[in-house]
Amino acid sequence: MSDLRLDAKKTALVVIDLQKGVLGRPIVPHTAPEILERSNRLAKAMREKGGTVVYVRVDFNDFLRLPVDQPPALPPGPLPPELSEIVPEAGMLPTDTLLTKRHHGAFAHTELENLLKARGVETVVICGVSTNIGVESTARQGTGLGFAFVVAEDACGAATAEEHEYPVKTIFPRLAKVRSTEEVIAALA
Repeated sequence: MSDLRLDAKKTALVVIDLQKGVLGRPIVPHTAPEILERSNRLAKAMREKGGTVVYVRVDFNDFLRLPVDQPPALPPGPLPPELSEIVPEAGMLPTDTLLTKRHHGAFAHTELENLLKARGVETVVICGVSTNIGVESTARQGTGLGFAFVVAEDACGAATAEEHEYPVKTIFPRLAKVRSTEEVIAALA
């Protein structure tokens, strides 16, 4: 699919939840090391072309707890704050933006929308964990705010293959363009 063209100055890479408290769990169909390597390459390419790079993490101790049938599996009491730290392998640099979210989507109750609009961003390339939760929630929220999305499918993963495949095949094609890391990098050239 060579129809993708990205103006890096109007594009942001948003990397979801590549943090210690998330990457310790099994992730498929792309492993945590694969996702880290690919998201790192995406960030490097975006920076080199003058684009915006944003890392998003969730604060488990300030997570918005709502009455739901299947709440997040968090132990009682405060959790170690290092679980919210972005892992070094994610490649975050001091020049990148770090946002902390309180729920699944990165736009809810954060400065992400304002940050992107202030920088003239029109398109968001998104990757991270989990495909069906943080990535999908962020894409759904962001498209409702008028941002175009590109999902770097091979830089995403979930707890099960089904949880990854369903949004990739059914949800994302209605919200975004779904491409590989290599296709996104090539589109920035």
